[in-house]
Amino acid sequence: MTQAGTSTNTAATRWLSLGVLCAGMLMIVLDQTIVNVALPSIQSNLGFSQSSLAWVVNAYLIAFGGLLLLAGRLGDLVGRKSVFLLGLGVFTGASLICGLSRSQWMLIGARFVQGVGGATTSAVILGMIVTMFPGPREKAKAIGVYSFVASAGASIGLLVGGVLTQAFNWHWIFFVNVPIGIVAGILTMRLLDPDVGAGLRGGADAAGAVLVTLGLMLGVYTIVETTDYSWSSMHTVVTGTLAIALLAGFLVRQAMAAKPLVPLGIFRSRSLSGANVIQALTVAGMIGMFFLSSLYMERVLGYSPLQLGLAFLPASLGIGALSLGLAPRLAMRFGARPILLAGLAAALLGLALLTRTPVDGRYVRDILPAMLLMGVGIGIMFPPLMMLAMADVSPIDTGLASGLVNTSAEVGGALGLAVLATLATSRTHALLTAGNGVAAALTGGYQLAFLISAGLFVAAIAVGFAVLQSETQTPQQPGLEIEPAVAHVA
Repeated sequence: MTQAGTSTNTAATRWLSLGVLCAGMLMIVLDQTIVNVALPSIQSNLGFSQSSLAWVVNAYLIAFGGLLLLAGRLGDLVGRKSVFLLGLGVFTGASLICGLSRSQWMLIGARFVQGVGGATTSAVILGMIVTMFPGPREKAKAIGVYSFVASAGASIGLLVGGVLTQAFNWHWIFFVNVPIGIVAGILTMRLLDPDVGAGLRGGADAAGAVLVTLGLMLGVYTIVETTDYSWSSMHTVVTGTLAIALLAGFLVRQAMAAKPLVPLGIFRSRSLSGANVIQALTVAGMIGMFFLSSLYMERVLGYSPLQLGLAFLPASLGIGALSLGLAPRLAMRFGARPILLAGLAAALLGLALLTRTPVDGRYVRDILPAMLLMGVGIGIMFPPLMMLAMADVSPIDTGLASGLVNTSAEVGGALGLAVLATLATSRTHALLTAGNGVAAALTGGYQLAFLISAGLFVAAIAVGFAVLQSETQTPQQPGLEIEPAVAHVA
């Protein structure tokens, strides 16, 4: 029997299998941004109000963010290939229903199911990759490909969404997932070997699963609803407190359970814990930058959806060029930690440039330099960040670690976007009250958000210096030593 996530014999087959896994990941990452471009068309076609329109996005985010950790752990227990295929089937089917939707509730319900499929699929992909490529150099290259897809997909989605919406209609942003999902599923069944997990008896903590899923779902719900309820409102305080209580109960349960869903000893790894904190901070800043800079270009500079996609293209190309080739080689040559820190510094400089964007901004002068620096920074930093996140993980816990990385990104992105959007709006209202024009007030709000995003990257750099250790200083933690997966196969 093969280990979970490994693929068939030859190197060529492994790389083809990687392409299949990354195609599934790209489909999910694209979906999270491609929908944003089509929201105005969806609103006018289905008659959404401004507040109800938000649920086209929120229904997906709540399901996605709430299930990532559980899905990753289930991959370790029942087999990552099975979990990946299940998620891919759910996501593809839900995408078809989304595209066929003719009512508001049909679309919102299908988006929730799509989020379930997206979480189930993406949670296990990184774990499958690190077990598929055991050699350090091959693993670094494979993680570089994964990092490109995970980081560049968001900006590519803006371009694809603009093209599909303008050339066809909003239904096609969902229909395009169907053939991709079908082909990816067929190739997965043909290329990847069957895998055997540790078995449900190895960590099927039902109570823990309920607590963490409800806690994360309610936490994401609280964050996304801050667009309608203030951070100090009774609604936010009550739901946020309940979410924290559920997650605290989950941690207590894991500390006491004989076979916990998430063994807390995994967090003794400074590499894994530090990388997840950095992931949350940087994704919060990066998502805020992409979202608010797109609003700046749309509302202040008057860009069309297609122009927005093209404006982000230099960043996407930079991410692709560096994460696919140079970044993994640099990480192997100089170590993951220093390359990560260099990438964070470059992205920080790009965000600092965005804080100076003027009302009459010109793309080449005021936006392009920041996009290039962000492309370089993100392209360099994500491969070593993923390498560090998975460095000390036992083979039978790679699904859990993969789910943790994705959960950190999802919760960090949702929280960062909500906070940055709230602060930008408050700053804009203050400037309008002070007598500034609409364009100047909007620009002032976006500049504040870019400044705070830069602060998040400063915090990430501080964590990198204080918590992360170089690879030669990061031995396997004693509490993390677990018997090989073969020992669980009877």
